[in-house]
Amino acid sequence: MARYWLILGVAVVTEILWALSLKYIQQHPGPWPILASICLTGVNMVLLSFAMRGIPAGVAYAVWTGLGAVGVAIFGAAAFGDHLNSGQIASMAVVIAGVVGMKLTTG
Repeated sequence: MARYWLILGVAVVTEILWALSLKYIQQHPGPWPILASICLTGVNMVLLSFAMRGIPAGVAYAVWTGLGAVGVAIFGAAAFGDHLNSGQIASMAVVIAGVVGMKLTTG
């Protein structure tokens, strides 16, 4: 079971990289950033699908989207100067609490 959570963790990282690559493409258009984004999409989907072999689909998807959204917000702020206000930060804490709850209550 632990390996599926590890795979899901890697899928979350690729989800974050993929989403940030879309922002990067807007600032640095060209064939290589687009190709990288397309490759990240494929890797991301394959990893999520493998994680769902051992984690219920709803749990895996909730964790993937929740942590992906939080990661994109944090790294978007760090890499691109996107602004985060206190309400957004508090909301991200709620998402993380939800993800922890999903993990702790999944057999």
